[in-house]
Amino acid sequence: MSRHAHLDGKPSPIEAGETILHFIERHTSKGSIPTLCYDERMEPFGSCRVCSVEVALSADGPRKVMASCHTPVSDGMHVFCHSKTIQKLRKNIVELVLTDYPTETLSDLPGAGDAELQTVIRQVGLDPAALRYAVGQNHHSRPPDTSHPYMRADLSKCINCYRCIRACDEIQGEMVLGMHGRGFGNHIIMGADTSFNDSACVSCGACAETCPTGAITDVFRPRIPEATHTQRTVCTYCGVGCNLEVHVKGEEILAITAPKTAEANAGHTCLKGRYAFKFQSHPDRLQHPLIRRENGFEEVSWDEAYDYIQEKLTSLRSEHGPNSIAGISSARCTNEENYLMQKFIRAVIGTNNIDCCARVCHSPTALGMQKTFGTGAATNSIDCIKKTHCIMVIGANPTTAHPVTGAKIKQAVMKGVPLIVIDPIRTDLAEYAQYHLALRPGTNVALLDMMIFYIIDEGLVDEAFVRTRCEDFESFEQGIRGLDIDALEAITGVDRRLVREAAIAYASAPNAMSFHGLGVTEHSMGTRTVTLIADLAMLTGNIGREGVGVNPLRGQNNVQGAADMGAQPHQGAGYFDVTRAESHDHYVSIYGAEVPTAVGYKIPEMFTAAKAGDLKALWLMGEDVVQTDPNSAHVMASLENLELLVVQEIFMTETAKLAHVILPATTFLEKSGTFTNGERRIQRCRAVVSPLEGTKTDGQIMVDIMNRMGYPQAGPDPAVLLEEIAQVVPFFKGVKWDELGDNGKQWPVLEDGSDTEIMHVGQFKRGLGKLHFYEWEESQEIVDNGEAFPFILTTGRKLEHYNCGTMTRRTANVDILTEDTLELHPRDARAKGISNGDWVRLFSKRGEVRLRALITRAVKPGVLYTTFHFPEQLVNYVTSDVSDRETMCPEYKVVAVDIERVAPTDARVRV
Repeated sequence: MSRHAHLDGKPSPIEAGETILHFIERHTSKGSIPTLCYDERMEPFGSCRVCSVEVALSADGPRKVMASCHTPVSDGMHVFCHSKTIQKLRKNIVELVLTDYPTETLSDLPGAGDAELQTVIRQVGLDPAALRYAVGQNHHSRPPDTSHPYMRADLSKCINCYRCIRACDEIQGEMVLGMHGRGFGNHIIMGADTSFNDSACVSCGACAETCPTGAITDVFRPRIPEATHTQRTVCTYCGVGCNLEVHVKGEEILAITAPKTAEANAGHTCLKGRYAFKFQSHPDRLQHPLIRRENGFEEVSWDEAYDYIQEKLTSLRSEHGPNSIAGISSARCTNEENYLMQKFIRAVIGTNNIDCCARVCHSPTALGMQKTFGTGAATNSIDCIKKTHCIMVIGANPTTAHPVTGAKIKQAVMKGVPLIVIDPIRTDLAEYAQYHLALRPGTNVALLDMMIFYIIDEGLVDEAFVRTRCEDFESFEQGIRGLDIDALEAITGVDRRLVREAAIAYASAPNAMSFHGLGVTEHSMGTRTVTLIADLAMLTGNIGREGVGVNPLRGQNNVQGAADMGAQPHQGAGYFDVTRAESHDHYVSIYGAEVPTAVGYKIPEMFTAAKAGDLKALWLMGEDVVQTDPNSAHVMASLENLELLVVQEIFMTETAKLAHVILPATTFLEKSGTFTNGERRIQRCRAVVSPLEGTKTDGQIMVDIMNRMGYPQAGPDPAVLLEEIAQVVPFFKGVKWDELGDNGKQWPVLEDGSDTEIMHVGQFKRGLGKLHFYEWEESQEIVDNGEAFPFILTTGRKLEHYNCGTMTRRTANVDILTEDTLELHPRDARAKGISNGDWVRLFSKRGEVRLRALITRAVKPGVLYTTFHFPEQLVNYVTSDVSDRETMCPEYKVVAVDIERVAPTDARVRV
């Protein structure tokens, strides 16, 4: 039976659990009731009372004034929204607020920082110039805080609505902002009453996004009123796929905000997505094609550059065959651009020598999950965090590398969801974890074997799920039961009792959800680790419904899409095996050209072949392999041995410096196409400004060269290319540009346009899920070098920068984090005579770099941690060629090194 309440006398249906405010807005319009302390993304607070309404049990019964934002609506309730009593009350409340507010600063400009306050003033019918009460002394008055590169505060405009504090607590989870003082002295503080810059602020901008008065803002928001248009697009910094609203004046980007309607990020984003956009107009941008001559690079026309490339590629292919040429595509480029790149290499050049950066990050995820489930993508949506009862984060630091997802995980944990963190580093989330399993780097397989052992031993296997939906359990169980737990405990360095408790917590939870990152994949046993994570989910039945699943945190914004589009040497677009006759016929029928059937080079094999002289030409689209790939000296020597290196880039990177031809490309802010985020969500990236003069989109460059070399390829219009992709890639069958909407669709997208939020419901893609048992093996890096180099180096990212920092180093982010540092435990620092801030020589058998020391207990004794954001350090000079044995994903996370204190230096590399 339906339940109703009466809205200004009209019976209207109510929904379970909704507040009076939600009920009113659902039946009228959003914003019909004025509010000041309310933000729909946060828990109702009820401090301003501007949203008050009258409530009665009958039409003629006595009325009571109640705050609509936090009062539940109930069956039979009578709600009166705009009675004379309520109008008078609201006007009086706002008038009182303005007595302690600098009304002379109010702006009438749409989009101004105080626009929300202005709207409320108009709604209640108040004239700020004719207040009845004496204007106060503005007790919030303090000098404006301009200390931070991005954040700004003028607390004379603060009305104590608490929204900034709650956003910091409830959206980001940093608890940096607080309220201090009493009475009229009550005011917002940052940290321990310090400045924004000196506080622990992570610059996410959630406080500025929610502030209704402009008391807290940033350096860009004040220019929003100047915007001539606003364009929605998708961030290109990580795999979360945050939606952005870019405010533009002519060809100038003024500011970026986040739409609250975005399913991926719900109005939130990190400092990179919100603030790190000035690289787009940075003077370092490449704006002319360049050809390397004897005396350096020479600016040439696009036609001259294309002629040079065409002549060289044609000559090399004729003399040495198509397999002497290779391409590396980019996870920073759109699906359509990646599709064109792999099509160019296969259908035009005639080789499967195509790969992308998924090789060096999540190729073990793809293979491991394909082997167990049948598909190599996330099983669930990030929104499922709301429905889970246990979260396991393995080898990932999402608050740094995937900040919006990390914030969602942190919020769930702070509300009581148990968290298991498996990581050698004490990450931000590990501070909140019920179980932090701080294992030795390189022992993931050993630890997961221990967890599985205890799940089986405690009788916590979901027998019905395993019996009906999985295969090979008997042999799997036999392998697990034969493990030596004493030995595994010693190997991992983690107390078996803690492992047992964590295993029971995961297996006993009604819904358990796992997330893993590069700390899982970038190991010699990366693929095997992924299969064991999948084993855990299958053994406990945590697949195929809300709140569960195996969810890889993709390193870059379109790692998923680049692989989907076929930028890999063994599988074409749609993951069809290139060696199979039916795959060959499928591609030929659509491409209208012959395609090769032999598996091509993976990225590490490309470098080896180039150094040996077998690979003559390499085309790179948006990848700085010198800085990001392991053993930089080897990479550089390989590239220097090529007869043709073509680089499409936006800046002069370390790799571009070695190129024979550089083609100036555009940023994501200057192109349209689709990206596929970590939850399989295909979203529209839309150009917000025109390409910088002299540059071309990566897709246009691909189209140009394909046509130059005799293949009739239509232009890079994403709508047209998606039509072709839908014919090639089965799970894109129903994808149409005009139907993706603001929030995109999660593949597989069926022909009727319906999408898929949760994978493997009822049945796995491969039929039965396959359980795999693996025993741990020591990394060859430690076997060969562990005695001479006693420390283990593991690498990762910092919040402020993105991979090699090509973009973020050309924004104010570089003022927040200025260099890579080497983190080491106090015990190791004492043993080596190193103090905080000292220069340290970090060296392996491959090379050395110099970094400043950062002494911290976030790392275990014997473990070192650093990042690779700055070319001044080039940390990958010390990393190794050891890789995952099945996918050749490099083992960045286990590097045998040693350290020593050195005299101050310019930090340049010595090899």
